[in-house]
Amino acid sequence: MILSSGILIAFEGIDGTGKSTQCRMLSELLTKMKISNIVIAEPTKGKWGMKIRKLLLEGRKGISPEEELEWFINDRKEDVEINIQPALNAGKVVLMDRYYFSTASYQGALGFDPQKIKADNEKFAPQPDRVLIFHNPPEKSLERIESARGGRSAFEKSDYLINVQKIFKSFTGSKIRFISSNVTLEEVHEQVLFEIQDLFDGKL
Repeated sequence: MILSSGILIAFEGIDGTGKSTQCRMLSELLTKMKISNIVIAEPTKGKWGMKIRKLLLEGRKGISPEEELEWFINDRKEDVEINIQPALNAGKVVLMDRYYFSTASYQGALGFDPQKIKADNEKFAPQPDRVLIFHNPPEKSLERIESARGGRSAFEKSDYLINVQKIFKSFTGSKIRFISSNVTLEEVHEQVLFEIQDLFDGKL
């Protein structure tokens, strides 16, 4: 199946909602259907992304929220230039495992204005054709995180995640879809396909 132009789909939500698994499952389906696609995870493994990943593992250690936000913006600017825009220009389906809605939500829970972060990102980052926001009870997400990793990152505290999820749920717009991940993987996958069918002329 040949696409006339690139498609950008963002998988968003707090960790433990299964968004990365669903992103991978969709990529596998598209590959099977011979639809060219790429999965891009943020933070990236570039210079700024690795600084963020270290912060996630070790804690902020004196890094201010303002500096942290600047790192996320710098990382995304590089990602757009090096990975996202070239893939879209080549007609690929770009599957984002986190995008600027995550920055708006996580940094918003630290006291920044989420709508301003979103607007600032949209000045340079391509807007998604569909934003899939996964949600389930935060305590279930924390159980999944601890089960999978044996611990939590610096961002994974219950009260904080509750606030982050509230911000995710506050986003509105015709391209946003909310998906409950409090069911089986297969049922969530079916929800994903239902919510993006129109982007692929109903052929998925």
